[in-house]
Amino acid sequence: MDAISPILSRGIGEFPRKMCFDLPGLSTYVGRVQKGNVSAMNPTTGRSLLRLPPAPTLTRHVGRRLFGFLVAIQGLGAFGLITLGVILTKPRTARQVVWPAVLKEISRAGVRLLPMFLFVAMALGLVVIGQSVSWLTRVGAINYLGTIMVLAVVRELGPLLTALLVLARIGTANVVELGTARALGEVEALEALGIDPVHYLVVPRVLGLALGVFSLTVYLILGALLSGYLWAFLQDVPLQPGDYFRQLADALRGLDFALLALKTFAFGFIIAVVTCYHGLAQPLRLEEVSAATVRAVAQSIIACIVIDAMFIIIYLAV
Repeated sequence: MDAISPILSRGIGEFPRKMCFDLPGLSTYVGRVQKGNVSAMNPTTGRSLLRLPPAPTLTRHVGRRLFGFLVAIQGLGAFGLITLGVILTKPRTARQVVWPAVLKEISRAGVRLLPMFLFVAMALGLVVIGQSVSWLTRVGAINYLGTIMVLAVVRELGPLLTALLVLARIGTANVVELGTARALGEVEALEALGIDPVHYLVVPRVLGLALGVFSLTVYLILGALLSGYLWAFLQDVPLQPGDYFRQLADALRGLDFALLALKTFAFGFIIAVVTCYHGLAQPLRLEEVSAATVRAVAQSIIACIVIDAMFIIIYLAV
């Protein structure tokens, strides 16, 4: 990996202090890594059971799947807590290395995807308006057009669609990059140098994806709201721009902005944690990287839908 090569090509002593990672607490661990008998990313004992041959009966198959689900929840939870702990406790450690990596991830998960998201925003505005205008016109409820845009785009489709598109473009790349580095032994080499792989590889991706998903969601929503009125105008809807934006303002509440920010940051955080977990948290061979990517995508989609359902309950409760 390009991000790992500069570190591996130089010794720790050659870097300034601001570029060095914390060494206390790693000496014993590094010694074990050098002996080749332990790794911070070793799978649990239960994970080996998941590689057994197919179960002969349906009940055993269901039980094994349930056990695998519980193991995945446990591993993802622990990995997420470890990542969050590193973010909160080491914000200034090796900042000349970590923060440029964060900016690079923000560019990759945000700026470079902006043209595609502007196109998706126009398409989303067309889909929502195209389906809504004809029915609202029939029942004489065109004054609810702005409310529908807020309910459909701002609260639901905008954040969830952004998360899924970022997962497809960036989340899969995370699994492939980290899984390949894991398979080639580059992660163990970082550990042997006393560099925390979570701090160096995971934290920039988590922060970059969280900020990227939030920013892209804002652009997607704004683009969809503007293009929605454009498509309504092209359909000769008798609605003035001032009335349309007044409807949007009346439908929006202060809580919508707070929950939108929380939801998008949660989407970015969970996508980064799940994809990095499947790339780093277990020994992989090169031929296993594709299967790990499929698992990461499936679990990320499920997690995003669960988070979205939780926010729907919050909306209904308040």
